[in-house]
Amino acid sequence: MDWQGRYYPLDVFTTLNTRIEGLINAGNFHAVEIVSDEIKAIGTPDLKAWTANHAGVFVPLSPDVQIEGAAIEARYPDLMDPKGLHQSADAWVIAWAKLNNGIVVSQETSVQEKRSPAKNHYIPDVCRDLGVPCINLLGLMRRENWKF
Repeated sequence: MDWQGRYYPLDVFTTLNTRIEGLINAGNFHAVEIVSDEIKAIGTPDLKAWTANHAGVFVPLSPDVQIEGAAIEARYPDLMDPKGLHQSADAWVIAWAKLNNGIVVSQETSVQEKRSPAKNHYIPDVCRDLGVPCINLLGLMRRENWKF
């Protein structure tokens, strides 16, 4: 959720937003609506503004995604932040990707890559366990063969 401000600020990566717009316009960029709710709760002002301008990206939680997301939360309860003040979208993002042959794009790192992990499962760990492709934003750039 913090790709614009923390990792790839748009004042430096000036064409990144254009590339992402291309994915959106081609119908290849989706997020479950709960991501929008999470962004409204804890996102940066820039990300909140981006979200408001891209409401069509956020898809409703279909019944099958709800069932799969609940199963993921039950199997990986520590995927959720126990101190979080909002509903985490992680399980639902993974569920949508799993059911729609999607790829999860996340800046999280796996538990093996952390020095002192706060929990046993992060998005890449759950995706690996479930056979759901998961890449970070740099991986997306490489996959799409974007050059800056």
